[in-house]
Formats: sequence, C-alpha cells, structure tokens
Amino acid sequence: MKTWRKGEQFDLVIPDNWKNVTIETILRKHWQAPKKLVHSMRMDGDIKVDGKSISWTEPLSPGNVIQLHLFKEAAYDVPPTYGEIDVLYEDDHLIVVNKPAGIDTHPNTPDETDTLANFVAFHHQSKGESCRVMHIHRLDHDTSGAIMFAKHPLSKAILDRLLTERRIKRTYLALVHGRLKQKKGTISEPIGRDRHHNTRRRVSPKGQDAFTHYRVVEDRGSTTLVEVELDTGRTHQIRVHMSHIGHPLVGDRLYGGKPIIKRQALHAARISFPHPLTEERIECIADCIDDIGL
Repeated sequence: MKTWRKGEQFDLVIPDNWKNVTIETILRKHWQAPKKLVHSMRMDGDIKVDGKSISWTEPLSPGNVIQLHLFKEAAYDVPPTYGEIDVLYEDDHLIVVNKPAGIDTHPNTPDETDTLANFVAFHHQSKGESCRVMHIHRLDHDTSGAIMFAKHPLSKAILDRLLTERRIKRTYLALVHGRLKQKKGTISEPIGRDRHHNTRRRVSPKGQDAFTHYRVVEDRGSTTLVEVELDTGRTHQIRVHMSHIGHPLVGDRLYGGKPIIKRQALHAARISFPHPLTEERIECIADCIDDIGL
C-alpha cells in the first residue's frame, strides 16, 4: 500500500484489492473507525480524493489518492519533560518505546511530570510534532518493556480496536518462584479488586475475564523463566495469575514474591501488530536493560 505525508495531510493510494470502496466504507469497514470520529471528520471536511471534495458514497477506483487531514496541531495533554527514551518503532501514526522499570506509563495526577508519557511528549516536541500522547496499553511502575502510543485520533481508535480484538500480541518474560509442573498452560481466572487492599487485585468470581498463556523457557531449580502471552490486559494480570497458581514473580512482594531483586521480574519483551492504516505487520523486540535475570 503506497502512503506518504505532506505537512498535515496523509495520502494513501487505493490498492487493487480494495474493490467497490467509498470514503464511507474505508472508514467504517476497513478501519472500523468510531461513529463519533467519522462524524467529526465529515463535518470538518478532513478527507479529499485526488485533491477534490467528493461525496462519501461515491465509488473509488484503485489508484485514486485519498487525502486525510490527520496531522492537526494539538496541545500536549501532558507537559513535555526531558528524559531519554529507547524508541523501538516510530512513524507518523504511532511510537513504540522500551519503558524502563521504575517510572509510570502516564501521570496519575496533574503535578506528575516524570512519567514515560512526559518523556514521549518531549520527544515529539524536539521533532517539531505537536500531538497528544495517547497510550494504547499500560505497564506497571516496576514492569519494563515495549509499550505503544498513538499520535492522532484515527490511529488511536484503530489501535484500541485491534487491542480489543486481540490482534496486538504482547509477549512477556517473567521469572517465577518454584518449578512449574506443566511446561505450558493457560490460566483463565477472572480478576477483580481486593477489597482488603487498595492496590492489590485478586482472582474473584465477580471479576473481569482474564486469560494468561504461559510456556516454560528455562528451569533454574528454585526459579523458572517463563514466556507469557495475554489475551486480556487486566491490572496486574500476570502477577495475580502466577501467584494464584503458586508461582509468584521473583521480587513481587505485593503478591508473595521474595524480594531478592529490586523489582518484580517482569518484562514486556515483544509486541507485534498490524499497522493501523497500512495493515503492514510490525514486530518490536525490547531488550531488558537492567539485570533481573531475564
């Protein structure tokens, strides 16, 4: 699929395999953009074809160039703060960053300025990009690894849908206590809040569905290195599930792990996904930059 950017405009050549499409079907069928966003783009006249404003129901042909006004100036929703970031992938629509342990994904209060989102905002600012920092998913304060942010509302809407459809694949490495009896398995226990502890979650029949797939990578005697993939993204999901089956993460004191390292041994090692606009398959590998045995 041929695409390019011209200032605030994104141009896309209608590919041969898009048969009998219109602006309407591209937005609603191919990208499945939310109705509110589609209505906003229609009202603002944000889409043209070959430089002309046309009816959104007029048939398009392969080779037509659809022009979207995607890159509008937008005020930063978090204050830009200088901080080094490890960029794994970036284009005009999204950025994937290797988050270090010990920082939050985004501010939880207005006075927080030292989160990954603040650093990403500074990165955008230094490149002359004026756009919001929109996280697609989160990582815990003491979890490291690959995390994705969108750069404009259409990208955010599509990536949110891809996450819901489980087409964004996230693979983690975790070091857990003990030896697992099964070399691989799936934990499908619902997760809810722990009413006795503000920050904890627990397996609860009244909780949200949660599915965690694990595979043993290396048996280290008293500990085991496992690879974990998620079908859902509940708060503390891996930590709760592994603790529930009797194998808490090393260093995870909140869920029964022994504090033999400085943080829980959990790292988002890989993320793969279809590009929100071009559908190209992208895979990012994130190295674990601190020595926690992963």
